Amino acid sequence: MATITLITDINAPVDVCFNLSRDIDAHQSSMKDSKERAIAGVTTGLIKEGESVTWEAHHFGFRMKMTVMILEMKQPDYFIDVMTKGPFKMLRHEHRFEYNGISTIMTDVIEFKAPLSVLGTIAEFLFLKRYMRRLLEKRNVAIKDLAEKNKAPQSGAL
Repeated sequence: MATITLITDINAPVDVCFNLSRDIDAHQSSMKDSKERAIAGVTTGLIKEGESVTWEAHHFGFRMKMTVMILEMKQPDYFIDVMTKGPFKMLRHEHRFEYNGISTIMTDVIEFKAPLSVLGTIAEFLFLKRYMRRLLEKRNVAIKDLAEKNKAPQSGAL
């Protein structure tokens, strides 16, 4: 199993960062390179606890689908999404938010396990973990940019 931890310091209120992180439209905008789009479940606006979204994207030259569900949420502190159907044997993404009086510290912890037993473990080590980290970094740069341009706390979709 691979684990990625990424910490992003955002000069914006915690509510703004929290809502952007669960905003389907913001996510799609940040993943244009992989043509990621929501095709089922919650396909626009803010996703909530117990809801799911199915993403379609192009990675490694293949079209892939993955359904994730928001397993747990405590606004604006954290939410956890898990893959319920898709290309991984297991994927869990914990999103944490902490306002330090100056900025919001957004912490992502992703745990995933590739399929195919030994071959999957080798793929995790050789390239998959690095690829997933870059996707997450790209997403977080987009969230940071949007949040710092729009610092008012959000109560609905952006």
